[in-house]
Amino acid sequence: MKKYLELLKTVSLFEDVEKADIEAILSCLSAEIASYRKKQAIFLEGDSVDKVGIVLSGSVEVVKEDFYGNKNIVALLNEGQLFGETFVCSDVKALPVSVICVTDCVIMLIDYRKLVTTCSKACSFHNKLIKNMLRIVANKNILLNQKLELITKRTTREKLLAYLSAQAKKAGRGRFCIPLNRQQLADYLAVERSAMSAELSRLKKDGVIDYQKNSFTLL
Repeated sequence: MKKYLELLKTVSLFEDVEKADIEAILSCLSAEIASYRKKQAIFLEGDSVDKVGIVLSGSVEVVKEDFYGNKNIVALLNEGQLFGETFVCSDVKALPVSVICVTDCVIMLIDYRKLVTTCSKACSFHNKLIKNMLRIVANKNILLNQKLELITKRTTREKLLAYLSAQAKKAGRGRFCIPLNRQQLADYLAVERSAMSAELSRLKKDGVIDYQKNSFTLL
């Protein structure tokens, strides 16, 4: 646990919690650390989940697959980010998505019930954790609404420009790097990769954008 304390201090769940208290918090929450291999599932669609995950190393995808195996990436999460909190906070009995490792990963799993329930020791930090969790869930819902707005665009061109515009705004400049490779980007936008690649080429030819691998510029 101690080797991850510096990283955990940056996790939104532990905001305003002193570093010295985090180790005691993890014990109170029965936190567990597990290692996973690339492409291994942490949670599978249909599972009953009562734990919140924190990515300690590596990256994971939250994905939704249809009956035919077509994959849509709901989110790509890296070190210090949480997953599962939206679903454990609801009354969903079966998880509607899967969480899959993009790389080899180390994941911390926390018992949600202990997270939102004041323990018998009346630990002073529980109120902070509950407040932080409410903020995290609210922010995640905003992001999901933004994703919904993006994928409901009518054309691949509109989806690409909406996504790239959002990334530029997030970076605060017209030149930026995106965290997704081409297949991940296609899955995130719910479009065919070949059609998306062709549209990227047209946008570049039309002088709307420029790009080199994952580096993009809005012109």
